[in-house]
Amino acid sequence: MSHLFGHDQPLTVQARGGHSPSFVGTFDPRVRVVAACVFAIVVVALHQIEFALGALIFAAITMSLTDLPLRVTLKRMAAMDGFIIVMLVMLPFTTPGTPMFSVLGAEASKEGLMHAILVGIRANAVVLMMLSLLSGMTPVTLGHTLYRLKCPPVLVHLMMFTVRYISVLHDEYHRLRMAMKLRGFKARNNAHTYRSFGYLFGMLVVRSLERAERVLEAMKCRGFSGHFPMIDDLAFKRRDGAFAVFFVALIIALVLMDRMYVVAY
Repeated sequence: MSHLFGHDQPLTVQARGGHSPSFVGTFDPRVRVVAACVFAIVVVALHQIEFALGALIFAAITMSLTDLPLRVTLKRMAAMDGFIIVMLVMLPFTTPGTPMFSVLGAEASKEGLMHAILVGIRANAVVLMMLSLLSGMTPVTLGHTLYRLKCPPVLVHLMMFTVRYISVLHDEYHRLRMAMKLRGFKARNNAHTYRSFGYLFGMLVVRSLERAERVLEAMKCRGFSGHFPMIDDLAFKRRDGAFAVFFVALIIALVLMDRMYVVAY
């Protein structure tokens, strides 16, 4: 999951050593996480395409202040667009309004088309801003930041364990698949294949439970009492406050202009 946020960094929030963080990466992670959440909530509530485009441009400018590679970022956004493309295509045909054209007897409305464009722009703006503000932040750092923002500890622990053990389960799955191949197994569309994959996933669940019990015992032996110690040193500086004020001012201006446009027209 760390690839969603960028490259790995040390456990401490501020990068140490030879790698210098980007301009956005130098701000307090708590400010960046809150700013990303506020931006997402506000942008989803925008009604006009023009201001949604403004939010997208704002997100693009923020991305330019990070060290995110453009090609990789565009690939991630394209992957997100792949999930919503069906909804965007269906909206013109399912939203009542002024007919624009028809496909196989189904009429597409102008209102539906505009709504689909608005949804697409808002989604890309939110994803781009999330990637930009959370870039360079490892899952561990994100977990510590959420914990300090008073998120429920159970959810934070669940996120951190999920990030940690997804790769472990993935490796275990590949070991089992390799063992099946070495025994001459070839996947086909028959009952033997379905039964074999059922055994595979059943064994994966059993081994996961066994590993979870071993990890829990090891954590208890090391004094785990239901929470992780915070070993980083977050410090809210004056420049973090300036960044927060600037970001909130832009967000408020975007919302006010959107609402004024709606009221005026």
